Amino acid sequence: MRFMVLVKSDADTEAGVLPSEELLTAMGRYNEELVAAGVLLAGEGLQASQNGARVQWNDGAAPTVVDGPFAEAKELVAGFWILQVKSKAEAIEWAKRCPAPEQGEQVLEVRQIFEMDDFGDAATPEVRESAEALRSKTEKK
Repeated sequence: MRFMVLVKSDADTEAGVLPSEELLTAMGRYNEELVAAGVLLAGEGLQASQNGARVQWNDGAAPTVVDGPFAEAKELVAGFWILQVKSKAEAIEWAKRCPAPEQGEQVLEVRQIFEMDDFGDAATPEVRESAEALRSKTEKK
C-alpha cells in the first residue's frame, strides 16, 4: 500500500522561514531511516504558496489560474513523503517518528494513495496498461 504523508503548512512555512540546521539534520537522518527500511518512494519540501499557483475549473469552463499566496496556512501543504508500507498503521508509525520542530505545532496528514484496483471496472485493461506504461517511463528518469 502506498501512503502520502503530508506536512501541513503554518505561519512560518508560509513566511518562508527555513528549518534550523538541527531540524534539517534530523530530517536527513529520518529520510535515511526510511530509505534503509525500503519504504520511501519520494519526498520533498515545498516552498511557500506565494511561489505557487492554483489552476481551477468551474462547471466545465476553461481553467483559471490564481497566483499565491493562499489564505489559511494550516490548509496548505509544506512537504510530503510517499511511503510503500504494509498498512495504514505502519504509515502512521513512520509519521510519528518524523522529527518535530523545536517550537510550535506540526501536523502530518496520512492519506492512502489510490491503486488501480480501487477503481473497479472503470480501470479497464487498456487503462491499466496505459497507467503502467506511464509509471515505467517516470521511474526510469
